[in-house]
Amino acid sequence: MNYLLRLREIFRTMSIKKKYLRSKPVCKVTLRLPKEAAPEAKVVHVAGEFNDWNAGTVTMTKLKSGEFKTTLELEAGREYQFKYLIDNTSWENDWSADRYVADGIAGDNSVIVL
Repeated sequence: MNYLLRLREIFRTMSIKKKYLRSKPVCKVTLRLPKEAAPEAKVVHVAGEFNDWNAGTVTMTKLKSGEFKTTLELEAGREYQFKYLIDNTSWENDWSADRYVADGIAGDNSVIVL
C-alpha cells in the first residue's frame, strides 16, 4: 500500500467523541490515538489550552489493542487547542480534530470546538 494512503488510513482511525452533560455546561471528550499512529510508543500525553500546555497532567491509557485513550471534562461553548506528545519526544495532531490553527512555531495545533 502506498505510504500516503496508509497514513490517511491511520489518521482516519483517530477519533474525538463528545458527550454533552445535561446537568452542567460540560462536555466529556474522549480522545483516541490508534496504535498505527505511534506503534512503538510507551507513553502518550495530551497537552493543550485545557491544562496550560502541561503535558504531564494528562497521560493517556494504553489499551491492550495498542491504542491510547483518555477522557477529559471540558467546559462547553469553548474551543481548545491541543496536541499529543509521544514518548516525550514528538508532537502529533489529531486528524479528526474540528479544525487546525498555526502554532506559531512551524506547524499546527488540533482544535476541539465544543
